[in-house]
Amino acid sequence: MEIIGYFKSDRQEHWLAEIKKSDWRAAPTLARFIEENSFRDNLGKGTLLLLADGDRLVSFVTFAERDCIDDEKLTPWVGFVYTFPEYRGHRHVGRLIRRCEEIAAEKGVPKIYICTDHVGLYEKYGFSYMESRVDIYGGDSRIYFKNIF
Repeated sequence: MEIIGYFKSDRQEHWLAEIKKSDWRAAPTLARFIEENSFRDNLGKGTLLLLADGDRLVSFVTFAERDCIDDEKLTPWVGFVYTFPEYRGHRHVGRLIRRCEEIAAEKGVPKIYICTDHVGLYEKYGFSYMESRVDIYGGDSRIYFKNIF
């Protein structure tokens, strides 16, 4: 398996089509950000990381300044975290999260965040619950953080 930076890939159309195969309700929003060239407008500076198994997309995450919690003091965010059903249960997305941690460390960023409605998922990757807030879509989201150093 290989980690690919979407925006540096020469196969963006292929990977976008793979993202669109996701059954997750947030995937169309990410696809729209890509298609409309509004990734940065919506998420700020950042990247989209893909974990590929040959031509198949296993997992994807964004690592960007913003996500679904509107708070400039909390940044950067691991967001749009998804693993295709046939690959679940093997912690494949952990490779992408570790890459986000490496990027944060390279930039001297001491802490990263994730917002989610899941309980017990991100703790196994070393994240700690911080608090719950209403997200930009009006739903309740749990905020987790991880100290990088």
